[in-house]
Amino acid sequence: DGVLNVVHGSVDCVNFLCDDPAIRAISFVGSDTAGKHIYTRGTANGKRVQSNMGAKNHGIIMPDANKTATLNALVGAAFGAAGQRCMALSTVVLVGEAKEWMPELMEMAKTLTVNEGTMPGTDIGPMIDEAAKQRAYDLVESGVQQGANLLLDGRGVTVPGYEGGHWMGATILTGVTTDMDCYQQEIFGPVLVCVEVDTLDEAIEVVNSNRYGNGTAIFTNSGATARRCTFELEAGQVGVNVPIPVPLPMFSFTGNKASFMGENNFYGKAGVNFYTQLKTVTSLWRAEDATELKAATQFPRVN
Repeated sequence: DGVLNVVHGSVDCVNFLCDDPAIRAISFVGSDTAGKHIYTRGTANGKRVQSNMGAKNHGIIMPDANKTATLNALVGAAFGAAGQRCMALSTVVLVGEAKEWMPELMEMAKTLTVNEGTMPGTDIGPMIDEAAKQRAYDLVESGVQQGANLLLDGRGVTVPGYEGGHWMGATILTGVTTDMDCYQQEIFGPVLVCVEVDTLDEAIEVVNSNRYGNGTAIFTNSGATARRCTFELEAGQVGVNVPIPVPLPMFSFTGNKASFMGENNFYGKAGVNFYTQLKTVTSLWRAEDATELKAATQFPRVN
């Protein structure tokens, strides 16, 4: 009965929200499976639905980028929040000589501290549960089995006093190809997968060929390269030397492709429109209405 009501539940609760006629709009953030179900069932019942789902956010790294700033950005964006955020930069596309930066990236990632989230100095907290941790572990292993190089392995990390926790440290896979499971699926953990290409053309093709379109980033010191990427990259949010291009609320969160289902995105004007029911009122007030007896059959016009 209040402005905000918190309702706990799973499938039955979701279906109730999708079916109840008193609920006119549903805004969802989560997995592909749940998002598609909510969108399909909600819209079938005449509701507005905006469904933000999975992502595979890429960062294109050009050799002319500022190395220190870029490496710091990658480490923070890939491993912050243990990689458990829809805008985590989980995939890098290394163009040309940029692949030579990987040893330095690995050394920076090694310095990250895994610990209980409220402890000072913690860089990577726990995974949300055992299933999420095991899924990330399995996708890393699948990458190794399919030919990727495990540059840094964060599996098997333990934290004293929290031995039963769902821990995973920073993990880096190099030599990844786009047909591997670790590339195709959203890992949602502190795992960075690295694809190597020779040219910017190839990098743009890799990003645009991915089914997801939440966000991407281009790291470069070339204005021409940045300009080209902002035009040609299909992802709904593009960062130029910004690893997580999430806009301030006055702009819309414009994920697209398989990352979003709906007509109006979150935030900004689109977000306001999602929660707004438009109404048009047409009025006519004339002095003649008090005396005119004959009906007008023509389309209304201004004399």
